[in-house]
Amino acid sequence: MINTVINGKIPGPNGRPIVYDFFYELNRSKAPIVIFCHGYKGYKDWGAWTLFAKDFASQGIAFLKFNFSYNGGTAENPIDFPDLEAFGQNNYTKELQDLECVINWLTTHQSTNSALDTNTIILMGHSRGGGIALIKASEDSRIRKVITLAGVSDYKSRFPEKQALKAWASSGFYFVKNGRTQQQMPHAYQFYEDFIAHEDRLTISKSVKGLQIPHLIVHGAEDKSVALSEAIALHEWSQHSTLCVIPKGNHVFGTKQPWDNPQIPAELEQVFVKTIDFINN
Repeated sequence: MINTVINGKIPGPNGRPIVYDFFYELNRSKAPIVIFCHGYKGYKDWGAWTLFAKDFASQGIAFLKFNFSYNGGTAENPIDFPDLEAFGQNNYTKELQDLECVINWLTTHQSTNSALDTNTIILMGHSRGGGIALIKASEDSRIRKVITLAGVSDYKSRFPEKQALKAWASSGFYFVKNGRTQQQMPHAYQFYEDFIAHEDRLTISKSVKGLQIPHLIVHGAEDKSVALSEAIALHEWSQHSTLCVIPKGNHVFGTKQPWDNPQIPAELEQVFVKTIDFINN
């Protein structure tokens, strides 16, 4: 029997709750725990992530997925982006603080739960969330393995440059249209300022080169959002890494939002098989 918690809440470090879902098998003992970090313009309920999580639980691996507290969702409505003001105030440091909070909650509030092994925590991140998972894995000894799905290899190159950067500094905001929701997603200039203030910590290559734990890199061969070359770079930097390229896989491994199929798509199934094998071996 799978124990399911939907839209649970952990007090966040910046005054906003961290909303999470947690799935694990009650009839097993000491299950390893995957913590899943969503990517840019993402959230825990996007596409087939819930089916993905349940599939892990059915194989005896606990799976916790959560929304970063400033991702634009709210405790009442964690899907899509009802709070664009919060979205605009997000940054990488806040996401790392949120992840720290989730790990702390697991290792304290769940430490006596016999169904879970809080000494075996695996971080998994998709796209931008892959970078967050890698940075955290490099600095936290509680993390045993790390998995990146379509993970980015660099944050700095994704910021506006030259005149666009000056315009952002002058106006205080720049906007990116969400093609699915048609919302204009705001990005406050503090996002860039926070990166510059913490650039050493937020340089993914530095974190990856220092990784001393197993690292699985999964990337779609047809990813148009994050180039396969970024996965290859991660593999070259990460001395304990395995690179797995999914044929015909796109950036979201065949999923979409909303996802109405009762099963995950074939590309994501390949990801599932590879990650299960990596965790168990």
